[in-house]
Amino acid sequence: MAGGIGARFWPMSRTSCPKQFIDILGTGETLIQQTYRRFSKIIRKENIFIVTNEIYIDLVFKQLPNISRDQILSEPSRRNTAACIVYANNRILAIDPDARIVVAPSDHIILKEDLFLQDINTALEAVAENDWLLTLGINPSRPDTGYGYIQFMEGNVYAKESRLKKVKTFTEKPNYELAVTFVKCGDFLWNSGIFVWSLKSIRKAYAELLPELDVLFAKGAGKYGTPEENAFINEAYAVCKSISIDYGIMEKAGNVYVLASDFGWSDLGTWGSLFENRNKDENANAVIGKNVMLYDSSNCIVNMPDDKLVVLEGLNDYIVVEAHDVLLVCKKADEQQIRQFVNDVRLEKGERFV
Repeated sequence: MAGGIGARFWPMSRTSCPKQFIDILGTGETLIQQTYRRFSKIIRKENIFIVTNEIYIDLVFKQLPNISRDQILSEPSRRNTAACIVYANNRILAIDPDARIVVAPSDHIILKEDLFLQDINTALEAVAENDWLLTLGINPSRPDTGYGYIQFMEGNVYAKESRLKKVKTFTEKPNYELAVTFVKCGDFLWNSGIFVWSLKSIRKAYAELLPELDVLFAKGAGKYGTPEENAFINEAYAVCKSISIDYGIMEKAGNVYVLASDFGWSDLGTWGSLFENRNKDENANAVIGKNVMLYDSSNCIVNMPDDKLVVLEGLNDYIVVEAHDVLLVCKKADEQQIRQFVNDVRLEKGERFV
């Protein structure tokens, strides 16, 4: 999934070039390039599909030159994850009705790739043997309010892997006090947003829980993978509702399971998550930029162009970012408000700055 605009990473992430197409970590690879390379180790390259907004097709081709046009599923508008997944389901159905599927965002960090790929293979094996909707859950390291939480039931449900559990509840982005309680309880995991299932299982779930989307996209049978697909998808997206796969299916289905994982994951959704994944100086500042000078400042993330001299004094726990023609100075504790800042800028200053 590569269609988001990464609003919480503004101003670096912009509508014209969102975070999945940026080398945020300075590794020499953009996030989508890292994701593609990672999965190509265990999945045949021709079986990797990218669902993205139609305005990003050229960016996908530029950054992933080895894929074909048939591997890009073009969305005419943003309708959240349930729509993009049912679109992909129907495209894959036309190729292999017995397929097993991994659904993954294109902009996550995976530091321990070998462990991640082992867990993906374990999950693929489990869903081949069971009618399960499986998600990868991350052992929480702190009471983070930016993540959804999954509560699992005790007891072994899969003889081959004791870390695989039946899901009890989902909770979306709790307040801090509730997040503290979740971490202390020990039976909660972060929701990674990475899903594994068989095509048959996920199609059955759509038929039961999101029948309007199921019926709508099934009308395109015979058109997927043909020149008629694009016109049909334009019509379908014009009328389909916007809903997440989490809310539409995962929170309601009775056959949801989670694999408790620890492979160095971050959804890199905010500047705070980037702060966690960057090297720090002696005052715990994460600095990107060759000409940044800090005085009496600590626990800040600073991201500046190399050609700009920046002098900061007396800042603690701040985000300071300049990208393109925008400067953002924001308390780290208030980073969830950045999405609102972007909306306000769009209304008051126009699309130029977003």
